[in-house]
Amino acid sequence: MKAFETVVDGSMEDAETSVRAALADAGFGILTEIDVATTFRAKLGVERAPLKILGACNPGFAYRAILIDPSASLALPCNVVLESVEGGTRVSIADPRDLMTDVDLAELADEAAAKLEAVVASVDAGASPSA
Repeated sequence: MKAFETVVDGSMEDAETSVRAALADAGFGILTEIDVATTFRAKLGVERAPLKILGACNPGFAYRAILIDPSASLALPCNVVLESVEGGTRVSIADPRDLMTDVDLAELADEAAAKLEAVVASVDAGASPSA
């Protein structure tokens, strides 16, 4: 799957704070949060490096997508993954163009992709994206 990615120095907590701020600046809120490592530990007794999935949603984009094609809701919200890796934290966001391939959604997917790519670039640069 195609994604916008970067590895940033610092803890996952610091990266998450930056990601949440950058998403908010770009008009996205967090609807869901899954702490994969904690879930694996509790349900499977498996230890792994920290991994968290944030379900980010821009209500305007979501509304437009569902108006065009209600089945677009299958690709919502946008998954933002934070993973502790050697040297820092990997931040990955699924490219909506890879998830919404219907030609009727192409323009919207391009707009959302530009916003999400800017989020990753701003996290990488340590600044907030312009909305």
